[in-house]
Amino acid sequence: MRGGMSAARRVAAPGSGAALSIGLSAVIVSATTHEPRVLTVRLGAENAHALPFGPLEVEHRTLEIGLRSWVERQTGERLGYVEQLYTFGDRDRAAAQAMPDAPALVVAYLALVREARPADDAEAGWQNWYRYFPWEDWRSGRPEPLAALERRLARWVEASPNDTQRRLREERVDLAFGLRGAAWNEELALERYELLYEAGLVGEAARDAGRAAPADKAAGVMMAVDHRRILATAIGRLRAKIKYRPVVFELMPPSFTLLQLQRTVEALSGVRLHKQNFRRLVEQQGLVEETGEVSAQTGGRPARLVRFRREVVLERPAPGLRLRVGRRGAIS
Repeated sequence: MRGGMSAARRVAAPGSGAALSIGLSAVIVSATTHEPRVLTVRLGAENAHALPFGPLEVEHRTLEIGLRSWVERQTGERLGYVEQLYTFGDRDRAAAQAMPDAPALVVAYLALVREARPADDAEAGWQNWYRYFPWEDWRSGRPEPLAALERRLARWVEASPNDTQRRLREERVDLAFGLRGAAWNEELALERYELLYEAGLVGEAARDAGRAAPADKAAGVMMAVDHRRILATAIGRLRAKIKYRPVVFELMPPSFTLLQLQRTVEALSGVRLHKQNFRRLVEQQGLVEETGEVSAQTGGRPARLVRFRREVVLERPAPGLRLRVGRRGAIS
């Protein structure tokens, strides 16, 4: 990757006299009507999957200016919608993961782009985010990897050191994975990943403990450092936010059909939607308006093209898609 960490801005750690380096990480999301995509780069001799990341350099006046600058320089992507996601801090993260130049403090951002243009860097490319989280995609029913993961989680629960820990682990697994009567909550992507990490069921857990990480299709593709944790945080944030803010339209073309909109929301949320209920919701919220044109590229009858009504953000404080999750992951 271009842009070494040596230019990273450093701040003094209180009371220690040591300096903590500050890095920036970007979860850059695009979407087709069937696939949520995230921009990744390849890192190190292992060619590990990673999110675009780089240093906060001295000449960067703000964090966001720094983020936009090096992402465009590194990948050729010009970012539109950007919001700060979370700050990840761990003074031991660099040493634990054999990356001595990795910053101890990382400010992560979520960025949404309309069109997944090919990256300028040969090491960068767009990936379906379900490669990293195959248990999160319920659009065709219960994901196949879940059966194996749930069996392993059950063994982890039974291996608890005492009854109190066993009950706590069982409750956490049930709530996160929608077991024993609990509803599947698509927003809990981070909680599910954290549980799998704690139980030692994802490759990063073995790697961080100094063990060889076995290839395991059910556990998804590993990522460098803590980048899969950052990506899980972004997925949960985006899935929650589309319900109360019109951020999904940052991923849509200027004009689109209602079916394209529905399929994009399904791709992001990982569940199927009821067609008529979804259309009724979009109309009730006043989120779109007709363009007067139709699309003949639907494979059937021509469909009316619509566009996002930007006035809606001034009309209501929370103009989103208020989706309701059913007991088995279906949204109505």
